[in-house]
Amino acid sequence: MSALNSDIFTFFKALKENNNREWFAPQKKRFKALEAEVKDFGARVQHTLGTTEHIDSYKLFRIYRDVRFSKDKTPFKTHFGMSFHRQKPEHRGGYYLHLAPGDNFLAAGFWNPDKNDLLRIRKELEFDAKSFREVQSHPKVQQYWGDVQGEALKTAPKGFSKEHPDIDLLRLKQYLFIHKLDDAQVLAPDFEAHVIQAFTAIRPVFDFFSQVLTTNLNGESIL
Repeated sequence: MSALNSDIFTFFKALKENNNREWFAPQKKRFKALEAEVKDFGARVQHTLGTTEHIDSYKLFRIYRDVRFSKDKTPFKTHFGMSFHRQKPEHRGGYYLHLAPGDNFLAAGFWNPDKNDLLRIRKELEFDAKSFREVQSHPKVQQYWGDVQGEALKTAPKGFSKEHPDIDLLRLKQYLFIHKLDDAQVLAPDFEAHVIQAFTAIRPVFDFFSQVLTTNLNGESIL
């Protein structure tokens, strides 16, 4: 496996210092070449992951920022971001890869669950959080991902007791797992294999959430 091009980081460091269209215009050919390499990398990850996983799509996000409702009017993102989506409705959750100088990470889980999915997850954890904590403590999950994290309410969600012993899980608005990477890891020849290993390691968590989100509170299928 070939390593990713170190110019990815060189380019984004320069773009961060010159985030304007005047600087970017003569650099566009350079960017497009890097983008093509990263797109190929993502396609290889999708292919390999797809031999053991149910992936229905892969997306490399555009570099152009939507500044319509933002105070920050800089026109370009200073990172590459790509997502890998599992086949719904049976297989829930998604994978994400973020590449930026000094800020690389993999993410997996539920970044913005809809209100029905969020309620169903919370109701399951209210009833039985032990099962989730056992899945989360799986050695491979801990090796790459650690414990679940995400934005959380300051108090209990409506309809749930703030005295619940698992309130730390019930307060979450996101159910995310993050795996940080340094620049050297990203540029290493085995990075592609590392990504596959990390994404494969989180599968027990996805299996848990998929089971929850495809059944009702009685454990009956809703598909």
